[in-house]
Amino acid sequence: MSPMRRGARTVGVLTAVVALLVTGVQQAAAVRPAIIGGVDADQEYPFMVSLQSSSGMHRCGGSLVAPAWVVTAAHCVRTRTRLITTARIGSTDHTEGGEQVEVAETVTHPDYDPKGAGGDLALVRLATPVRAEPITLGTAPVMGSETRLLGWGQTCPTEGCGPGPRVLQQLDALVVEATGCTAEFAAEVELCTGTAEGDAGTCYGDSGGPQVARVEERWELLGASSRPGNGDRTCATAPSIYTSVPAYAEWITERIAPPSGEDDAVAQPLE
Repeated sequence: MSPMRRGARTVGVLTAVVALLVTGVQQAAAVRPAIIGGVDADQEYPFMVSLQSSSGMHRCGGSLVAPAWVVTAAHCVRTRTRLITTARIGSTDHTEGGEQVEVAETVTHPDYDPKGAGGDLALVRLATPVRAEPITLGTAPVMGSETRLLGWGQTCPTEGCGPGPRVLQQLDALVVEATGCTAEFAAEVELCTGTAEGDAGTCYGDSGGPQVARVEERWELLGASSRPGNGDRTCATAPSIYTSVPAYAEWITERIAPPSGEDDAVAQPLE
């Protein structure tokens, strides 16, 4: 066989190997789980909110609780106030669809302490009311309650390991024993949330997103994504901690009601 023919055959074999490797990578990417163990949303969630930067980059999740008000995590707005300028409501794709509105103001709960537990809750006031249907505030769940987590967070477990998905992810999870959350945890105002397998949960970009429960053919809001239950920076190594929305329902209701005076919450108008 001539050297030229042997060289051509070698190139052909290498090309085939590369093609197989590329195909394998593409197939692995296609089946890679999202929200760490979740799947693409199987329905519309009109109340779902993507809080975004002026460039349209998704920063945090949120839940529409009134035509002009969104519930999210305090750490989303206290550390990213200048980055969150718009909200996209009611779309499962955070890059298009739904309604897009500017953010007018953020209000953090007065109990929020970045170094402690509890109070990781905030309200975002939209510049104009939207037409999407808000979600109802739920009642306190019991241990073992079936819930669903929603978000556009990373689908790989380490910070910066990859971009979050365009399509909203959902993960069915349970309210678990408080002992499952070994980090500082305020059981009276927070929910320890995990799965039976223990290898799925929220990740970077899911902050502020909703934990919901199905009650009589409608979704009710139970929580807002706060932080990992073990303080580990690698996602899905322990249950996730959600701020309990029912525990703060009175504060939320008072803040979103028509103005009738000021309280001690921290309002941050956006300039």
